[in-house]
Amino acid sequence: MKFETRLLNFEAAPGDRCKPVATPIYQTATFRQESADDFGDYDYSRSGNPTRAVLEAQIADLEGGRRAFCFASGMAAITAVTRLLRPGDEIVACDDLYGGTFRLFSRILKGRGIETRYVDFEEPGALQSAISERTRLVYLETPTNPLLKIVDIGEAVDIAHRHGALLCVDNSTMSPYLQNPLALGADIVLHSATKFLCGHSDVTAGAVVLNDPQLAEELYLIQNGEGAGLGPFDSFLLLRGLKTLALRLDRQQQNALRIAEFLARHPKVSRVYYPGLTDHPGRECHLAQARGAGSVLSFETGSFAVSRQVAETTRIFAITVSFGSVNSSISLPVCMSHASIPPEVRARKVLPSDLVRLSLGIEDADDLIADLGQALTRAREDVAVETASSF
Repeated sequence: MKFETRLLNFEAAPGDRCKPVATPIYQTATFRQESADDFGDYDYSRSGNPTRAVLEAQIADLEGGRRAFCFASGMAAITAVTRLLRPGDEIVACDDLYGGTFRLFSRILKGRGIETRYVDFEEPGALQSAISERTRLVYLETPTNPLLKIVDIGEAVDIAHRHGALLCVDNSTMSPYLQNPLALGADIVLHSATKFLCGHSDVTAGAVVLNDPQLAEELYLIQNGEGAGLGPFDSFLLLRGLKTLALRLDRQQQNALRIAEFLARHPKVSRVYYPGLTDHPGRECHLAQARGAGSVLSFETGSFAVSRQVAETTRIFAITVSFGSVNSSISLPVCMSHASIPPEVRARKVLPSDLVRLSLGIEDADDLIADLGQALTRAREDVAVETASSF
């Protein structure tokens, strides 16, 4: 079956004699056992819950993996992956990442004896030069957030595996509908399922998908032992949201391309970052490993004051820190989602203070363009506002 059909055709409730067409919410903490010395398939919802089990099987199938594990947030999923490391191990990560990932790697893991090196994976030879004998994990996003850089997944896999390291791809900006890193050789794929997998901004969740049985057992031990597994009600909502993933993203990508082209022509916009545009430097690489450009884009106005006014005077775009919803959103990453970038990365990384990130929803594209147009027209550089910290 093709992807769109698989989104809707799966076993909704294995073993349920009522044969429901929608997966029930098994809202229970514990399960009655048939005997005192032999557990059944489920005993305690932290260890396993039928609603979450259906969700995990579905995400594994869609991502082309053998097993998936769902967590209480995207950060919980990333943290679970880092639990595979030991003190003295090292991570080599791309230098354009979600701010929460920077915070985890640079402040929490560092205190536990795990160092992280940040590298611009777009630079030829940079990853190869950065890997050492201590490197256990190579971690990347592609497209990256918020600069939409493109990393060649296959090339990164080859380099990581030659040095005995695992390769993990945060696939949140693409979803399994548009990109499948496991098929390109990645060892681990993860998602902030809060975003495109859910699509409605009503669930906080994360997912990790992999193929290796030993790694899967280690991940299950971490999920069960630390207790960060996704609850049954959120699992139900996420399963429901997944069913419309293809429909949503088809419309969202159409909107994103139209708006990227509009912004590229606008006199108050100095640069647009979107792999769907023909002049994007990573476009060829991206289209070789993905099936679409996604619906997240960023742009610069040349002025923090103008960018702030644009964000605050749009009427349809909500100012939010996340992306991937059916509702369009706008944010200034330097002040919001990426405020936790560590100083040592800021010193060598240029994240424009005037950068505006858009996540396009499923509204009418003409309305979205009109909204951005009126906000850009009203914005003035001479308006006094607090300037963002220098990045």
